[in-house]
Amino acid sequence: MSTTVASTLAITLADYRDPADAAALVVLLDAYARDPMGGGEPLSDKAREGLPAALADHPGAFSLIAREDGEPVGLANCFTGFSTFACSPLVNIHDMAVLPSHRGKGIGRALMRAIADEAKKRGACKITLEVLSGNEGAKALYASEGYATYALDPAMGSAHFWEKKL
Repeated sequence: MSTTVASTLAITLADYRDPADAAALVVLLDAYARDPMGGGEPLSDKAREGLPAALADHPGAFSLIAREDGEPVGLANCFTGFSTFACSPLVNIHDMAVLPSHRGKGIGRALMRAIADEAKKRGACKITLEVLSGNEGAKALYASEGYATYALDPAMGSAHFWEKKL
């Protein structure tokens, strides 16, 4: 006879100055960075050592940490920006990660809903994110939560995310 024990999932706003939250943030982000969807390379020493303090000092930064039975298993790093057209704050999801061993358990969905709750608390008019075109699992999750590509004028086409490294 086998016994199934239900796990407990908790999502909390990270305190960047708390050593446990800072360590969880770095471990989870490093796992994401090492994943092919995160670029396949570990975080730099600079990021590993300085990221929590840098985020604490960055206005509008917030992170949510998902813990299953007390163990960190998921992370969302977000930044508050501003929509000029709506004349309101917006929230951008910069990093969204769930450890590979914990995917498919609803943790990503729970993080997305926690981000929406936090964005509403901050008076945001919308949430933005970027996703790799080949990340079908993430795209399916985001679509099921109401996210989509957008166009200001359909005749002009949909928006694209571009970058220029400095």
